[in-house]
Amino acid sequence: MTVFDHLVGQEEAVATLRQAAAAADAVVRGEDPGSGMTHAWLFTGPPGSGRSVAARAFAAALQCATGTGCGECAGCRTTLAGTHADVRLVVPDGLSIPVGQVRELVLRAAGAPTGGRWQVVLIEDADRLTEAAANALLKAVEEPPRRTVFLLCTPSLHPDDVPVTIRSRCRVVTLRQPRSEAVAALLRERDGVPADVAAWAAAAAWGHVGRARRLAADPAARQRREAVLGVPRRLTGVGACFEAAAALIAAAEEEAAAVTAPVDAAERQALETALGAGGTGRGAATAVRGATGQIRDLERRQRSRATRSQRDALDRALIDLAGFYRDVLMVQLGAPVAPVHSDRTETVAAAAAKWTPESTLRRMEAVLACRAAIEENVKPLIAVEAMMLALWRG
Repeated sequence: MTVFDHLVGQEEAVATLRQAAAAADAVVRGEDPGSGMTHAWLFTGPPGSGRSVAARAFAAALQCATGTGCGECAGCRTTLAGTHADVRLVVPDGLSIPVGQVRELVLRAAGAPTGGRWQVVLIEDADRLTEAAANALLKAVEEPPRRTVFLLCTPSLHPDDVPVTIRSRCRVVTLRQPRSEAVAALLRERDGVPADVAAWAAAAAWGHVGRARRLAADPAARQRREAVLGVPRRLTGVGACFEAAAALIAAAEEEAAAVTAPVDAAERQALETALGAGGTGRGAATAVRGATGQIRDLERRQRSRATRSQRDALDRALIDLAGFYRDVLMVQLGAPVAPVHSDRTETVAAAAAKWTPESTLRRMEAVLACRAAIEENVKPLIAVEAMMLALWRG
């Protein structure tokens, strides 16, 4: 298998990346075979389209001994495993990527490759760069070293998510939402998921590969989805709306805590040990007291990561809810399209008979408006309460 085999339904993007990687060395030598190889790339597309997968695969192909992304050589394997010395990966923990982190990466990327063919800086969710961080990155992108490549990923198709000064210096690779059939085939072939479960998970995830894998393999993820899809039936009054909103927020916080709590504990223990916690020698107590600032900085970063995780979990729930109202609307309009939630046909049919298409569309718009409000930093509980009231009123 090559490094590009896990990219689902992205044939055009794969062809572009293969051609660029194969001709990369020729471009450095001053030759221009018309491959389109450049020092800065921007991978963009809807959630679940595989932006980071494409960027990592391209990074592996650049480090590949054959330049093809064979998937077998040391360059390919270490890059995909995240252990290659010349591939710097930035995955934002919190709500933004700070300038200090970017400056450190740019400084390291300024040198020549230590063992690989290229220095690669891969930034996931580049739309989270702060203004200062974007400016620091811009200077490096404007005048990059000869063997340094910057790979940026952004989850939105909106042109303003990445500053135009950076975007204009990048070659854009646009990915599309993969078809559910392609995602189901990947689950069957790569993960050994039964055909019926794979088809259901791919449809329920709206073609989002990562979410489809979670639904197919994680019973807790399926339980959370069941709870979300039960919301429309529970909205019987104003009190029920507020209760449903509180339950949805609590579920998102619980899901985020399950992911972040073990990481937070390990990080704090490692920092305290590095600062001398538990030591008995001279000056140990003084050293620990002097480390208060570093511990507070760690706690601030952990709170930011927890907030991001909670919002991501809540957004997944809102997408499931929007899928339910979409299915209702499709039944009401008699549209010949496959449902998102194929296991909810009876509930969808009952709602379609009870509501008008106009009220269903208003409910769907309320869910989308809630997502937009949270992205604009409206307090999640307030946004969800307003959405629940709108869903109840229709």
